[in-house]
Amino acid sequence: MATPEPTRAEPADTPGFGLAVAAEAIYLVNLMLLPGLAFLVLIVLWLRHRHDAPPLARCHLAQTVAGSLWAGVLLIVANGLIVLIGGYQSPHTWVVVVLYFTTCHTTLICFGALGLARALAGRGYVYPLIGRPCDAR
Repeated sequence: MATPEPTRAEPADTPGFGLAVAAEAIYLVNLMLLPGLAFLVLIVLWLRHRHDAPPLARCHLAQTVAGSLWAGVLLIVANGLIVLIGGYQSPHTWVVVVLYFTTCHTTLICFGALGLARALAGRGYVYPLIGRPCDAR
């Protein structure tokens, strides 16, 4: 006689699922489509829910805000480096731009894609290197 498999809860039934998915999606929009505007939306979400959100949502909000802040810092550093090596008219500018986009920006997008996949699975995720500790696993 076959034993029935135990029923698994759907990821969408996890408390904080919607907010976690929204945070990760907005983070990716901030990096790829609407920088600045999406960052403001993410900050508003974080300010509203950082204390009372379920652990899953709090974890994803913390990661996306930290990732967005790191993205801003890295962009400022890249622009500072461009200015230091001769300004925007210098041929070295393209070296910095290409290195920034192939290393920093792409890595941040990969972190967001992995975070979104984990959020859709109802699981927490801590961004490597730049992530904040959280209590949702």
